[in-house]
Amino acid sequence: MTTARTRMPPRFDARDPAVVADPYPTYAALRAAGPLCRMGPGSWGVTRYADVARLVRDPRLGSEFPPDYHRMSAGDGPAGSFFGSIILYRDPPEHGRLRRLMARAFNPALVRRLRPTIEAMVTELLDPAERAGRFDAVSDLAFPLPVMVVCALMGIPPADHEKIRPHALDLSKAFAAIVPEQDRPAADRAVEWLRGYLGEILDRRRAQPGDDLLSRMLAATDDDGAVLAADEIVDNAVFAFFAGFETTTNLLATGVAALLEHPDQQALLRADPTLVPRAVEEFLRYDGPIQGVARLAREDVTVGDRTIRAGRVLILLLGSANRDPEQFADPDRLDVTREDNPHLSFGGGIHHCLGGYLARVEAQVTFETLLRRFPTLTAAGPARRQTDGTLRSYASVPVAVGP
Repeated sequence: MTTARTRMPPRFDARDPAVVADPYPTYAALRAAGPLCRMGPGSWGVTRYADVARLVRDPRLGSEFPPDYHRMSAGDGPAGSFFGSIILYRDPPEHGRLRRLMARAFNPALVRRLRPTIEAMVTELLDPAERAGRFDAVSDLAFPLPVMVVCALMGIPPADHEKIRPHALDLSKAFAAIVPEQDRPAADRAVEWLRGYLGEILDRRRAQPGDDLLSRMLAATDDDGAVLAADEIVDNAVFAFFAGFETTTNLLATGVAALLEHPDQQALLRADPTLVPRAVEEFLRYDGPIQGVARLAREDVTVGDRTIRAGRVLILLLGSANRDPEQFADPDRLDVTREDNPHLSFGGGIHHCLGGYLARVEAQVTFETLLRRFPTLTAAGPARRQTDGTLRSYASVPVAVGP
């Protein structure tokens, strides 16, 4: 008597041009086939909401990968070593210590005080659009705004914003699952430059502290009197540039593109601006910037009828989970009135995004201002996807605005 072999799950290639253009039909096919798909060597993708929501909080899965993993991913330079000290890739107990200290420095009260500044920034960025009758939602709004906000959060002078932007953009290259060889020198230079620049700012803050994030990180202590080491502050501040601008840039660009593609939803928001916070959550669910997060199995973990052995990598496919019809009614429809929306775009558990509150405030201010200021928003040309980045993003979203 022979035993039937277990059918292997389908393979998923996130770099397939069809997936880059529109991953959601592929996600639907993967979910229908089962809770797992095959990805790279020793790694599995998790496709369904119930499993992703459970595993994103499972302590048996970690984010602290061995140094060899980061060297393989980003090389032997500064970018590879950088990942060993940032909160994103630390597990308990170090993660808990870093998060407690950073949360005391980066809290909602600090962001709330920044809201009038964000409103003024959005207004300033949209002034040329009113004169020209058009703007690009990426280059004229979604890219410069989050960099300006992060700089304001850290107390960096406006005169330095322009020289910081290209380094912040190059830093994003370091966060690819495997950084291409041609991108590694730029990623290394960005990490090194930002470390040096922020290190100088920190030296000034030690002598003359303010109420900015860097000063707060220097002053933060936990209940045991522990403080952040100087190199931890620098590297986590560098990480904040990526976390604070890249994901928000893509949230803003994706939201504008969605409103251009769905004029009925734009009309709903114009009729009832109080729906904007719900709309922001729906943009995050419908086409979130982060489509998947990697976790290392520290113990054996069961998904469906398959056991994932310790040492394997699980890719939690947030983008697929956010379109799962078992969790969301009519998931492929953009619905800015959606009430029950427990999307997973900011992760969950101990690694839930610290900057989620800031991203929401920036997006709410941006869409409230756009809808109030311009009576019409229509496409001024085809939107163009960014195909060489690590996140789901746009390179250009041309917009025509009414007078």
